[in-house]
Amino acid sequence: MHDNLAHAAEHFGLTVLGDPGLGRQDRSISAPVRGRGDHLWLRVVSEDRQWVEGESWTGNLEANAFADLSKPRVVAVFEWEDERHQRAELMTALPGSPCSRSNVLRHPIDLPDEWWAKLCRTTKSTAAMPTHRVHADQALVTGRIQQQFGNSVNPVVREWETVHGDLHWANLMAPAFGLLDWETWGRGPAGTDAATLLSHSLLVPHTAERVRSVFADVLTTDAGLLAQFYVAAQLLHRIDRGHHPDLAAPLRRHIDSL
Repeated sequence: MHDNLAHAAEHFGLTVLGDPGLGRQDRSISAPVRGRGDHLWLRVVSEDRQWVEGESWTGNLEANAFADLSKPRVVAVFEWEDERHQRAELMTALPGSPCSRSNVLRHPIDLPDEWWAKLCRTTKSTAAMPTHRVHADQALVTGRIQQQFGNSVNPVVREWETVHGDLHWANLMAPAFGLLDWETWGRGPAGTDAATLLSHSLLVPHTAERVRSVFADVLTTDAGLLAQFYVAAQLLHRIDRGHHPDLAAPLRRHIDSL
């Protein structure tokens, strides 16, 4: 992956700055870069050929449709074959730093009211965007919920909207608000983004309460409750595979409270 990043940087005539970071399952690598005086961000994803051209493959580029949101904009793409298929995306860089190095927040964080207001506006603008992209369909929602909760939760989604789909703390920037990683955006259960942020906040009760307050109009609806069960089922699926074990107990308490 480091060789892939170096190859992409050479193609674009850029210099890599700092230590690159690897994405989930080491299928991507990214780093800040500089060229012609501009500070940009370079990401390279590596995938087996049969998974290329799927919606997640083009998600960041297609998210350029959100022209008015505080998010990276893809300015160039470069693809090549090297055993696997490689895709480099050159993007604008956002100011600030991610709110957390991990998807799950594990430390108190103090964010101004304006930051939370921009988060709300972003989720509402996202929800209103028409698209044929799919983040989660009924089959996926039903499968995850029944896997974790059996028949105790009705999995039928009656309200759909466009969602970012990965709204956790490692994708949120501060002190200036920004939202990264639009790889998997598309249609999903209404309330998915609010439910995702809440579930990833449970280890810091004060922040979890702030999320509940900010998104009360979403989370307290029937659609929002179902979204919380769905997101919790997704997280429990990952916890069962060794991810975020410290989140298991508070997540189950949260589920019980629903």
